[in-house]
Amino acid sequence: MMYPEVRAAVAADAGPDITAAGFDIAGHREEVRLANLRQPREDVASVTEVDADGVPCRLYTPADALPGLVVHAHGGGFVLNDIDVHDGITRRFANRVRRPVLSVEYRRPPEHPFPAAPDDLDTVVGWLRREGPPGPYAAHGDSAGANLALVAALRNPGFFAVIALVYPFLDPRGTFPSWQQAGDTGFDPAEARWYWEQYARTEADFDDPDLAPLLSDRLHTLPPTFVATAEHDPLRDEGEELARLLAEAGVETVGIRCLGQVHGFWRHAHFTASEPLVRQVAGYLDQHLSAG
Repeated sequence: MMYPEVRAAVAADAGPDITAAGFDIAGHREEVRLANLRQPREDVASVTEVDADGVPCRLYTPADALPGLVVHAHGGGFVLNDIDVHDGITRRFANRVRRPVLSVEYRRPPEHPFPAAPDDLDTVVGWLRREGPPGPYAAHGDSAGANLALVAALRNPGFFAVIALVYPFLDPRGTFPSWQQAGDTGFDPAEARWYWEQYARTEADFDDPDLAPLLSDRLHTLPPTFVATAEHDPLRDEGEELARLLAEAGVETVGIRCLGQVHGFWRHAHFTASEPLVRQVAGYLDQHLSAG
């Protein structure tokens, strides 16, 4: 059962049909960006625009920052959102994890389909190796950003000391039962298919483990990994399957299911469960970054 505040939020969410013919992606992106920038946000010690070998990033540094850095990839179905939309949650996250957070403005489809986004994360990793602050490093993302954070770790074994993934978007074919069980949760299967269709160049990309990391034969190379899912999220089962596969591969894995919640709650402070999950993710990363 969705919690009452979650039911109310889903009922009030009357967003546009992004799958409609002629949908104005650029206009919608800008509308959402400006709406999010009008929201209240926490202060951090500094916010710096960074050019990581051509990939725009934003570095959020909290007061009295501890050693290490978190690379953050924002969600948005690969297509939507940007570092401005995630500015509020990234500030909050940096303050809770007590370390700098580097938010990556990766290229998005349909203008830049796969593998542009994971290639941009690779570029950021290369820049950090050469010019970044000393590690240890963590990878973090939510939804499609969790896919990109996971792929970045798989492509760069040994670079990240720890990974944290919030309701990862992993299965381009939507084969898990939670897609049929979710009901009216604000995230329709047709919307998910549309995101994957924008991201992939052809359906053959659906079998590429750099797009569909559940298919990877390198899962055993990952560092300690935290996976959070939401009970009423169509992505729930694919995230929990990832946690199972990692544990079976010998990776130190922690998986949690947030009861009563739907996709997207992580970054919205008005959801009661958001702040506890931000703190859980921050605590897990702190545990492993401090050990590094």
